[in-house]
Amino acid sequence: MTKADIVDIIASGTGLTKVETEAVVDGFIQTVITSLRDGKNIEIRGFGSFKVKKRKGRVARNPRTGEQVKVEEHYVPIFKVSKELKMLVNENLKKTLG
Repeated sequence: MTKADIVDIIASGTGLTKVETEAVVDGFIQTVITSLRDGKNIEIRGFGSFKVKKRKGRVARNPRTGEQVKVEEHYVPIFKVSKELKMLVNENLKKTLG
């Protein structure tokens, strides 16, 4: 599913135009990006949480050359799914797939 698909579904369900809906979706995405960039966590009950996690520095290996490479300490955005959503997806896919 793409952002355009999401915009289409929300627009048809809300009665907003696609342009208005795209502005809302873009605003949501930009808010998430800005909050994570500033080190803030976002929690959406029943959906999940966006957080920033600190990764320790380490020595890695280039798989192509075998050369050791130092990876500096860095921060990565993560998304943790809520228990409710995880359970809903699991139950639905068990029914449909099998």
